[in-house]
Amino acid sequence: MKAVIQRVKSAKLSVEGIDVSEIGRGLVVFFGVEKDDDIKTADYLAKKIANMRIFEDCSEKMNLSVSDLGYEVLAVSQFTLCGDCSRGNRPDFTGAEKPQTAFEVYNRFCEALEAQGITTKRGVFGAPMRIEQVNDGPVTIILAKK
Repeated sequence: MKAVIQRVKSAKLSVEGIDVSEIGRGLVVFFGVEKDDDIKTADYLAKKIANMRIFEDCSEKMNLSVSDLGYEVLAVSQFTLCGDCSRGNRPDFTGAEKPQTAFEVYNRFCEALEAQGITTKRGVFGAPMRIEQVNDGPVTIILAKK
């Protein structure tokens, strides 16, 4: 499982020109499910992301989490994170989980964030999405777990 976590001042997600989700300060999490990932891994990533200290405190140290501050998360399923670019010029996506299973794991990830009290907005699984975001920092973290 892979996640790209970006600290944002705001983000908005739309599908076919229709606004679907919007957050203020918080995190945009691009979430890729690889073959054999399971709900335990989704739970682990959700807990890790909820408590990741990547927001600044009053001393300007990254010492606070999205959970500490009551900020929101926009979770976006993105199978392209599972692309293998080690050979040739076209990414190989055979490492990505099948859509039905990936959808279930993605939903579990979102539910696990919500269970920790984090307002979690979602993208539309499998749809072509347009995401507008104002990055904060910028701070971008890559998190992977097998």
